[in-house]
Amino acid sequence: MSQQDADFVFAPLGGLGEIGMNAALYGYGPPRARKWILVDCGLGFPGPDLPGIDIVLPDLSAVEQLGRDLLAICITHAHEDHIGALAALWPKLKCKVFATPFAAGLIQARRLSEPGAPDIDITLVKPGARVDLSPFQVEYIAMAHSIPEACALAIRTPAGLALHTGDWKIDETPGVGHRTDEARLRALGDEGVTALICDSTNILREGHSFSESEVAIALQDVIAEARGRVIVTTFASNVQRVRAIAEAAASCKRSVVVAGRALDRTIEVSRELGFLDGIAPFYSLEHLAALPRDRTVILATGSQGEPRAAMARAAAGEHPAIKIVAGDRVVFSSRAIPGNQRDVQRLINKLCDLGAEIVTDHDRHVHCSGHPRRGEVARLYDWLRPKVAAPAHGESHHLARHAAFAREHGVDQVVSPRDGDVVRLAPGVSAIIGKMAAGRLYKDGEVLIGESDGAVRERAKLAFAGVISIALCVSRQGEMIGDPDVVASGLPKRGRSGAEMGGVIDDAVFDCFEALPRPRRRDFDSLATAIERSVRGAVFSVWGKKPTVHVLIVGG
Repeated sequence: MSQQDADFVFAPLGGLGEIGMNAALYGYGPPRARKWILVDCGLGFPGPDLPGIDIVLPDLSAVEQLGRDLLAICITHAHEDHIGALAALWPKLKCKVFATPFAAGLIQARRLSEPGAPDIDITLVKPGARVDLSPFQVEYIAMAHSIPEACALAIRTPAGLALHTGDWKIDETPGVGHRTDEARLRALGDEGVTALICDSTNILREGHSFSESEVAIALQDVIAEARGRVIVTTFASNVQRVRAIAEAAASCKRSVVVAGRALDRTIEVSRELGFLDGIAPFYSLEHLAALPRDRTVILATGSQGEPRAAMARAAAGEHPAIKIVAGDRVVFSSRAIPGNQRDVQRLINKLCDLGAEIVTDHDRHVHCSGHPRRGEVARLYDWLRPKVAAPAHGESHHLARHAAFAREHGVDQVVSPRDGDVVRLAPGVSAIIGKMAAGRLYKDGEVLIGESDGAVRERAKLAFAGVISIALCVSRQGEMIGDPDVVASGLPKRGRSGAEMGGVIDDAVFDCFEALPRPRRRDFDSLATAIERSVRGAVFSVWGKKPTVHVLIVGG
């Protein structure tokens, strides 16, 4: 490839401006002949503004158009916000995928448990390995995180070197997995780092995050003090935490029972790779009834309040095996992901109503973040001394604070891109030089829909003000045949003056019909529009909200 007019660019398609949905393109070459790699392909979680949506995916239509110029997808680690969109989106890309054994194992385990999931051809790489994707050279660098085998990517091109951190922290005693490879990062700094694209999740927090070893000690104390059954919920992928819970249970002579398919998958892959060596086999739920309550620890999914997970079903009294009673201790070895706080608090309230004792990280050190605080980010900047900083992985507040932080630490060029921006990293002055199509896809049941699809907006409107369906029959002479069939959903039974809502709707239909001349009654489209407006206005006058109104007219 000719070096003339070639540049090195970064184009985030998810994860900048929100937590999750991580996907970032790196390109090298002349503008019309660039080669590309995609780093991560993750999902996001819907908030209350997306009723009925299961997950949110990045819209990779721009990536699909790259064709053979997309050389590979490089996965930094196995969290769902970095790999969760692969199953849905990889069939449209069908390029090489590089991942560590743990990430590959979870992708494969998911495929086997979900009918229709694609068989993705994955090339295994280990921390420290280099992958030749000419014109890119990609080096996997070990980073500590809340999941095994998390890696930063050192992406080399003829124009310069970018370090994409992925998710990371500094933890000298992570329990499972690697420590952050300080020596290699320092060596990269000496080599010369053109650009640093860095995790911003905890940039608002001062100091340093504490270690998984401290969490392990706290969990042992919390379990040892308990008199009844202990239920611990955590992120299913946090193998360090699973191991710490198992070791704490064993020290208290308690058996561990696992509840949740996601945990089953993680445990299976972790045992195959040796991350749970020395840990006794766990019990399945079918053995729970035979185990003494004061000699049991249940390891359960659902730390984010997911309605179908084990914790939510147990709190609602709907789990077939787990019955929570007064005196049980429920430990949230986790923290609510932004957007999930309400669901988690609702779950905790339900557990309290059942008499359970709740322990969270507000009470004891039963959880630590997998992301770096400001002190750790400062150390990384000192090691790497990048020429360009591009904050990533965070909401707008995180990204803005990180940009200011980078300037305070002497970075000459700081760019603040958002999803869809194309950033020139090198050569020359770094800047946003263009746009790529970027957006969101919503998984609605088994269907993927785009942001432009009106279904979600209409669903939100229905949730706010309900719906009224009206069916009536009109003769050729413009007379109503029989009475209208009216069904109202989501409306109060009475208006503010005490008027019965059904009567308000009926009066509006009849008054509107009788006020129209016969020619307009015989024009069914015109009649339907008039009745919709009349009913919506009448309901608004007694309720203060305008419902959705559907009118069906048939000839008789």
